[in-house]
Amino acid sequence: MKKSRMLPLLLGLALTGSLLAGCGGKSEPTAEAAEGSTELKKIVIAEPVHSTGYLPLYLAQREGYFKKRGLDVEVIQAAGGAHVTAVVSGDAWGVIGGTESNALANKKNSDPIVSIVNVVNRANVYLVAKKGLAPAGDSEADLKEFFMGKKINAGRHGGTPNLLIRYLLIYLGLDPEKDVTLLEPADASTVVTMVQQGAADIGNGAEPQISDGISKDVWGEPFYKFHDFGDFSYSVLSVKQSTIEKDPETVQLFTDAIIEALKVVQEDKELAMQNMKAEFPTLSDDAIQASLDRAYADNLWSPDGFITEAAVKQDMDVLIKTGIFTGEYAYDQLVDMQFVNSSN
Repeated sequence: MKKSRMLPLLLGLALTGSLLAGCGGKSEPTAEAAEGSTELKKIVIAEPVHSTGYLPLYLAQREGYFKKRGLDVEVIQAAGGAHVTAVVSGDAWGVIGGTESNALANKKNSDPIVSIVNVVNRANVYLVAKKGLAPAGDSEADLKEFFMGKKINAGRHGGTPNLLIRYLLIYLGLDPEKDVTLLEPADASTVVTMVQQGAADIGNGAEPQISDGISKDVWGEPFYKFHDFGDFSYSVLSVKQSTIEKDPETVQLFTDAIIEALKVVQEDKELAMQNMKAEFPTLSDDAIQASLDRAYADNLWSPDGFITEAAVKQDMDVLIKTGIFTGEYAYDQLVDMQFVNSSN
């Protein structure tokens, strides 16, 4: 099983020649390959961050769901928005991230990126406040008063957590550029340190950052949960339209493996725990348990891989209302559920 690794941004996302050949140079997977031949088709998935939310993808690697279908899947980490760029440039076969990121890239891309299967079906972003700070209540008026004048670690500008925070501030009647101070580090892992040191009053994050901050007494439980939005195409797997047209067999095999992993994550919590520990060996048992407990409690993972129109609308509304995206979009241009439908 291939471990995730950081894609060196200083090299402009240029992968080795052998990796590029793996993305497109091998023959299509055959029935014999799917039945156990050593001839595997190499494909690369780019991720924006190594996240516990992506557990179904990692589990499909570790438990051999890709391999038994003739695929050798590697996950590379491309931070700062480069995960989408990696697919556009051809350095990666597919990408995991929000549908909205694809929509933005497609405005300048003649070969659009299309989402083929769901993974994280909730907005996996939570707001935490430095210990001793908290809104008076959860009403809109209380939240508005609490946010006013605060320093907020909002994450990378243009990233979904950043956009969600801007969306919430606008909804509450606040100006993100004037009424608060938005801090926008590219590295999501800095949130605990920034709040701990007083550089930020409020942080955004997900697991394992939430449990890490709680264990270090930096903050308590989140005071605001974006997962309450409901269906949200937060982390879906996507490929180029040309890949769908030229190599539908591989897309189907890949989708089948992800759907198998989604079902196993829901049904076998012990196996999910084992894979989480293996994928994140530096996390404590308590942090692993907290990550899984929150994921199950908040219905984080899609049960069947399907991306609904409602999920895409929620995602795109955030882009539109924050002014990041202008113009029209169509669900059928961003999403292709033929492979999920064939698999279920």
